[in-house]
Amino acid sequence: MLESFPAGGPRGSWPAEEFAQARRLEGLPAEVVMDLATDMFLVIVRSGDGADAAA
Repeated sequence: MLESFPAGGPRGSWPAEEFAQARRLEGLPAEVVMDLATDMFLVIVRSGDGADAAA
């Protein structure tokens, strides 16, 4: 996991998506997933073995 963001952000604000896009521009295959247990958006980079990688 690279970063986490609360799901209840201001209307029209997508901080997790913006963060992930910035990482993609740096060459990381970042993606956003939802952690329902914590109600957070997580920005992750998946490793080649199918597990999430901490970069």
